[in-house]
Amino acid sequence: MSKIYVANHISLDGVMQSPGRDGEDTRGGFTRGGWAAPRSNDEVAAVLQDRVARAGGMRLLLGRRSYDDMLGFWNTQDSPFKDGLNNAEKYVVSRSSSTVLPWPNSTLVHGDLPHEIARLKDQRGADLCVMGSGELIRLLLENGLVDELLLFVHPLILGSGARIFPDGGVGAELRLLASSVTRTGVAIVHYEVN
Repeated sequence: MSKIYVANHISLDGVMQSPGRDGEDTRGGFTRGGWAAPRSNDEVAAVLQDRVARAGGMRLLLGRRSYDDMLGFWNTQDSPFKDGLNNAEKYVVSRSSSTVLPWPNSTLVHGDLPHEIARLKDQRGADLCVMGSGELIRLLLENGLVDELLLFVHPLILGSGARIFPDGGVGAELRLLASSVTRTGVAIVHYEVN
């Protein structure tokens, strides 16, 4: 059985919107895109690479918006991320059965989403990594499908933007697996969801 783990950058006030670059996600008038980039360094990358290696490789579970943005951006860049993302198995959650998935190794997940995602977890293979995908994270938590949270907590308060755990969401008990702080002040916390 595979695990599902969330690996996301968040601000101290829990904002996860548009961490990678300016203009990445401007929904709701958000203008502070790219806030994680100045503090993301080799220490952050090493922790994520270690978790991917322990997962048995990269297998992504993404919401449709995150899939479109992530692959749409990296496939226009000369970067090592491009090949890694294209070669990874990608399971894309969408409410529509007609969603078009243009990138290689992509499988649409739709219908009874909790049931379909639980079936994915039952398959043999690498653990499933969720990046971005705020709505998907909330759906997974509400249905007890998240096994781990790997959060890169940046030392800033953004004051606005989409939060990873919004008011009115489901609660969860967590057990700390590991923690560290990078030279740039990013607190890396790895939790198991009980």
